[in-house]
Amino acid sequence: MAAGHNGSGTLIQGRYRLEELIGRGGMGEVWKALDESLGRKVAVKCLKPLSLSTDTSVTEILRERFRREARVAAALQHRGVTVVHDFGEYDGVLFLVMELLDGRNLMQVLEDTRGHPLPVPDVVDIAEQVGAALAYTHAQGIVHRDLKPANIVRLTDGAVKICDFGIARLGHDIGFTSRLTGTGIAMGTPHYMSPEQIGGTETDHRSDLYSLGCVLYEIATGVPPFDLDDAWSVLVGHRDTPPVPPRAQRPELPEELERLILDLLAKDPDDRPQDAADVGGRLKALRGAAEGPTRPVAVATRELPSWARGVAHATRSLRPANQLHHPYQPPELTGAWSTRPSQYPERLGVLAGRHSAGISLGRLGRWQEALDTHRTVAAEREQLLGADHPDTLTSQYEAGFCLNCLGRPEEALRAYEHVSAARQRLLGPDHPDTLAARQEAAYVLGRLGRHLEAHQGYSSVLAARERTIGPEHPDTLRCRHNLAFNLGRLGRLEESYAMAADVAAARTRVLGPAHPDTLVTRCEVGYLLGRLARWDAALETYVQVAAVRAEALGPEHPDTLAARYEAGISLGRLGRSADALELYRALVAARTRTSGAGDPETLRARHGLGVNLGRLGRWEEALTEARDVAAIRERVLGPDHPDTLTSKREMAVGFGWLGRWSTALSVYREVAEGRERVLGAAHPDTLTSRNDEAHCLEQLGRAVEALTLYRSVAAQQNGLRPL
Repeated sequence: MAAGHNGSGTLIQGRYRLEELIGRGGMGEVWKALDESLGRKVAVKCLKPLSLSTDTSVTEILRERFRREARVAAALQHRGVTVVHDFGEYDGVLFLVMELLDGRNLMQVLEDTRGHPLPVPDVVDIAEQVGAALAYTHAQGIVHRDLKPANIVRLTDGAVKICDFGIARLGHDIGFTSRLTGTGIAMGTPHYMSPEQIGGTETDHRSDLYSLGCVLYEIATGVPPFDLDDAWSVLVGHRDTPPVPPRAQRPELPEELERLILDLLAKDPDDRPQDAADVGGRLKALRGAAEGPTRPVAVATRELPSWARGVAHATRSLRPANQLHHPYQPPELTGAWSTRPSQYPERLGVLAGRHSAGISLGRLGRWQEALDTHRTVAAEREQLLGADHPDTLTSQYEAGFCLNCLGRPEEALRAYEHVSAARQRLLGPDHPDTLAARQEAAYVLGRLGRHLEAHQGYSSVLAARERTIGPEHPDTLRCRHNLAFNLGRLGRLEESYAMAADVAAARTRVLGPAHPDTLVTRCEVGYLLGRLARWDAALETYVQVAAVRAEALGPEHPDTLAARYEAGISLGRLGRSADALELYRALVAARTRTSGAGDPETLRARHGLGVNLGRLGRWEEALTEARDVAAIRERVLGPDHPDTLTSKREMAVGFGWLGRWSTALSVYREVAEGRERVLGAAHPDTLTSRNDEAHCLEQLGRAVEALTLYRSVAAQQNGLRPL
């Protein structure tokens, strides 16, 4: 709950007694409560507290727009729309009081089916009810703007209700969420956003119809229309790529239902059904065809569109497009496992659904749950199919991926090495799935600091990929990107830069200049230019990347802001600290709006701001900034976190420049001791801090102590026993 609330038992406005937290999201919390005046159970949605904003004008805008949107929501009276009973403000928190629904939202329904789609009659019934509710609200001139499975509830009696009318608009207006173009990405959910929302153009009721098409696609097939690992690739898919026809996922779907879904997913609003009433009419015609019983089936995996293969994630080993359980079992493979599946078709179907559920949990960032799911499925598949069956190995591969995402690289490496050895034995050394496991193993070796072994792994995989699929296939380019990154970590900067520049050029040709993978590689080029002290070229690269990302994703998308942050580093290195300071001030404001004041990236931007204040000789301000950032980092990250210690070192630098050497010495020692605990006495960062400490001693006239410490550091740097 917000500040001032004790959660359960809190009485809001002398009437609504909070009983149980039943939901939490980006906008706030939802509580089951008792309306003590009327003696009925209700749901109370508490929005984020107003105190998060330091701008009183924004606070007033928030209050006024909340009242306006709440009145609009309360005026809606339709069986398919959640009833809003009351609204107000309590202890700095805006709240809505709504009917308490007895049911499950469609996201939960899909989780209950473990990734299986819903029966066709259920799909048609849900579509009709949602369509009728949208027809009513659109006739009132109201657009939902964030229609998704989590906002559609199916009650225990079969009725369907849409939730949160007005809330998405409220969040957009006051900055809890923001548009894709203008102030960043967040109004709407990527898997259900219309192309016009993504492009930042004017939206109307037809945007809701597109989102309805996304929802229907998912409940009819088990997966969203663009079921990819990266938010960027999902957005680009909505904007540029035709969806795979639903019947390619689930052949028994009626053709008329497929046609309706694809019409709703038209990129141009003019090509969609023009109103929800039209959708309702087409669904009524479908009802007869959908009356027969339809059993949920496992969803067949589709091939990703060409632009989306190997979507990049900054510096991690990019997840291969071929990893998502396409049919393995090549004809030449034989053995006991090749005949077992037919003996357990029902159980294997359940396991396929649970495997898909594990993938979905990973997409949601719930990596421990995903790991538990994949390990359980792997064990059962091994029992039914055998240890070397491709499906068993696929589950083990996914478990390795989860372990890596959980920060357990040693365990992930063991999983990948096991899978790659088995696949090499069964499928051959050059099979795409073998190479996928070997490439992930190389990535984990890099994470473990074993860069030479990682280099050998990447080189071997790259040679196989060039031999089998060609030098400019997206999977080959992904491997070359990772190899270039690893070369940089080996200190081979010129080679790393040359390879990264080649990959950037190739990705521009193959994927396009604005593709996320192209921009990730260009960022790596910028980083290497900086390490080669070519700061002008690095700055130009980052500015260009930031501009393209701003156009594609919005100026406040995290990846746009990341490129701007790197541009700020380049400006500082070029001696343009005044420009860097201006950039970082804007960056801090943007990060605070989009992620919050305590977010690590907000604090990184504030750190950069403080550094450049110091470079401009404004040491009192620099010291104040460093102190604030250090205090927040210590509270959020812990006293020995590297970022916390970096901020404390910046404090010590400020004390030194202000002539407060005794205080500086104390802080430098604190940093050195923290680094020694975490990194060890001989780590370069620890030794740097000991040198800082020696410098302070020298400034304080304690030359003998300073000399002794300098000698100790030098001895450790040379691998000698300290004198």
